[in-house]
Amino acid sequence: MPTVLGADLEVPVKGGRLVGYANLDYAASAPCLEPVSAAVTAALPAYSSVHRGAGYASQLTTARYEQARHTVRAFVGARPDDAVIFTRNTTDATNLLASCLPAGTTTVVFDTEHHASLLPWKNSVRLAPPAFPGEAVRAADEALAGIDGPKLLVVTAASNVTGELWPIAALAHIAHRHGARILVDAAQLVPHRPLNLTALDLDYVAFSGHKLYAPFGAGVLVGRRDWLADGEPYLKGGGAVRSVGDDIEWHDDPEPRHEAGTPNVLGAIALAAACDALTATGWTALVREEERLIARLRSGLASIEGVRELSLWGDDHPRVGIVSFTVDGYSAREVAEVLSGEYGIGVRDGKFCAHPFVRHLLGEHDGGCEDGTASAVRASIGIGTTEEHVDRLVDALRELVTR
Repeated sequence: MPTVLGADLEVPVKGGRLVGYANLDYAASAPCLEPVSAAVTAALPAYSSVHRGAGYASQLTTARYEQARHTVRAFVGARPDDAVIFTRNTTDATNLLASCLPAGTTTVVFDTEHHASLLPWKNSVRLAPPAFPGEAVRAADEALAGIDGPKLLVVTAASNVTGELWPIAALAHIAHRHGARILVDAAQLVPHRPLNLTALDLDYVAFSGHKLYAPFGAGVLVGRRDWLADGEPYLKGGGAVRSVGDDIEWHDDPEPRHEAGTPNVLGAIALAAACDALTATGWTALVREEERLIARLRSGLASIEGVRELSLWGDDHPRVGIVSFTVDGYSAREVAEVLSGEYGIGVRDGKFCAHPFVRHLLGEHDGGCEDGTASAVRASIGIGTTEEHVDRLVDALRELVTR
């Protein structure tokens, strides 16, 4: 396994002691992999402008930037003619596509989505959380059948709340049967599982570097060129234009068309380095270790009276290394503060930028919040997570509920 920076980080806890940090907040932002840091460090001495300079450093930086594009394309199994557009993050990538939709496009999206996939659309049909995967396919089928004109189905590959995997291949098939396209939010999938855009027949995928062990401010949108080539440039400025005079001639190629200004070269290099590192490690080893640790965590949580795991499709449904839960008698913020202040454990609390979904999962359970707002605690794992981290969380919660 590659090493993450900060694996030896110590943090203060109650009483003034220092303990090793148990980072269980990977779903928010993953730590930086050492190979990613090394790739950025290696690029810095020759860092220069891209696409415009004749100097050696500029030519080298441009080559590294464009190589990063090829690396990302291969990482997601994109088609040879797919566009790879570097963005700031998944939210930015989704908003970019939203700005390029043909006039009159209707978007179909589930209420289980992250706000990045739920909010950018001018004209959308919102679907209720499905009770099981087959119902998700059926609901999408019915919704798309009733829409005329251009249409886009938007769905996550892995929930950022429960970690549960969605049937994206079946949903892509349904979308195409109705002449629609599909956008997959892969932000929580690609750090944990391989993704092959071509094999799954997806039209667009978006994800973020900061969740893929490359926290240098880059994300990416990968997919079909035509809508992106016809859409208004996402940013209007240098690099997006062929010429400026009385008339403006924009680039037809969607990559320069939507990457105006000086791009985040180091972010792109970091993202590509993370793709290379995960590929070199091998998905079999990564998935096996994650499944072992997440099973240990879920088993431990299930053994504690008063701790309730959130799930849309049941305990046996496949998922990535994300678990959200509530603790009877405590608000999510209280739990997170105790875990941090007394045990040196980092988790996330709140609604995880998925307010409708968290409210649906909690139902009458309000996560212990006196004001009735839905909230939960989320623990998420990745490269660098150890058995000791998992066991420390379980033991801390067991102590908490007996106070």
